[in-house]
Amino acid sequence: MRAHQFIRRGILLLLPMVLGACATMQEPAGPADNAQLTAPTGITRDLLAMPAPKGRVVAAVYGFRDQTGQYKPSPDSSFSTLVTQGAASMLVKALKDSGWFMPVERENLQNLLTERKIVRALETPQDKAVVNLPALVPATILIEGGIVAYETNVKTGGAGARYLGIGVKNQYRVDQVTVSLRTVDTRSGQILNSVSTTKTIYSYELSTGVFRFVNFKELLELEGGYTRNEPSQLCVQEAIEAAVAHLIVQGLKDRVWALRDEADWHSPVLQAYLRQSEAYLGQGGQVAEPAAPAPAPGS
Repeated sequence: MRAHQFIRRGILLLLPMVLGACATMQEPAGPADNAQLTAPTGITRDLLAMPAPKGRVVAAVYGFRDQTGQYKPSPDSSFSTLVTQGAASMLVKALKDSGWFMPVERENLQNLLTERKIVRALETPQDKAVVNLPALVPATILIEGGIVAYETNVKTGGAGARYLGIGVKNQYRVDQVTVSLRTVDTRSGQILNSVSTTKTIYSYELSTGVFRFVNFKELLELEGGYTRNEPSQLCVQEAIEAAVAHLIVQGLKDRVWALRDEADWHSPVLQAYLRQSEAYLGQGGQVAEPAAPAPAPGS
């Protein structure tokens, strides 16, 4: 009888703390904060830290499609896709952030051509000497590719324990998204470089609960927990940025384009990506400098 009273008193003492924790978790911190710029990833910082090129390469992106063909499982939606449909915008931003490419508008080219027609249609004979639209800039390379895979439940697991109706449980799930990117020479149609990057998407859940009778007809039940899911669109963005960084480094290695200062070849950012490339190819040791320079787009 004394043991029962002790357990009951202990649960009643824990009740305010559990309820307070649950009340705290019901509303996230800062729900009314103003919109901010998307937080940069580690790969974004690498792109911004890339050494300067000898000349920026004019690049065109006609589309960067979702090639996975996967939709969210029911009952969420039968028409909502698992990955973002705005990957082309992410790719253009990554190209611009790197400082190595000069993206030109191609995805909505018809809108641009329509506006140019409107400007010409509104011209008067007096304006023609003033309003002179320059020619559109042709692209030196095409950036092609897409989101080629999105795998769910690549790895799952968890652990839990319950004693006298009091328990705790945690679970995790790992998904992964794969992006493929290639550069194409517009003069010859030759594929200059091709790269594929993969980013894991981590989801985590922690929950705790109390379920027991505190008296013959009195049932106590308490629950609390939280989940953390990496935003899939940010993981797609990071995979795209990593692909752009590897394309830059591969192009330097193959002398497709060149550095403004050849001494920047030994910069930590370039060497880090070169080591990753060498590890992928199974080649260890010191990363050699590129061969003799050859004509390159943008150089």
